[in-house]
Amino acid sequence: MTVDPAIFVRRNTAVGAPPLVPEIRLHLASEVTPLWQATEETLARGAVPPPFWAFAWAGGQALARYLLDHPQTVAGRSVLDFGSGSGLVALAAAKAGARPVLAAEIDPFAAAAIAGNAALNKVLVEVTTVDLVDAGPAWEVVTAGDVCYERAMAERLVPWLRALAAHGSLVLLGDPGRAYLPAWGLVERARYLVPTSREIEDRDTRETVVWQVLPD
Repeated sequence: MTVDPAIFVRRNTAVGAPPLVPEIRLHLASEVTPLWQATEETLARGAVPPPFWAFAWAGGQALARYLLDHPQTVAGRSVLDFGSGSGLVALAAAKAGARPVLAAEIDPFAAAAIAGNAALNKVLVEVTTVDLVDAGPAWEVVTAGDVCYERAMAERLVPWLRALAAHGSLVLLGDPGRAYLPAWGLVERARYLVPTSREIEDRDTRETVVWQVLPD
């Protein structure tokens, strides 16, 4: 059974704006449970990853807000948004003047959502589904939002981010206090109180920090 990711995204999400970033419009889930059910039913019960791309997570909202408020951080610079999800941070980077912008997301449904969201916001964002962890320092700025929620992911990702920082990349991590956020080697750049939904979080707001990742 073949399903077009772009069609699936359009049929199962509605266009909305993240609370902290009203300048950007996204294809977002209006309700969590129906979208999860649609994913399972459409693709033979669990054949694709959960639709994390259909929500504006707190870490991504904080990063996007930071880039829009501080465009000098990325203007005229190459940007990689790793684990891009909906593409929110990549879109913010493009709006802030970054060139080029690459959104990396291994889920093909997320990649379709990012492409749709870029068109919706009339910005140019390249999309790749290649796993870029351990790739060389090809970008001046690297962003990652809400990526420290699983031990295996954090243990694989953080050393790579530190290596990129050591080679001169500005590495920014948006995190609302996830369990596997590194306990050292971070410098706070900004802090936001991000409105969230109890369908995906355990509270109505999350204090979220934009961290700069330092080299080892």
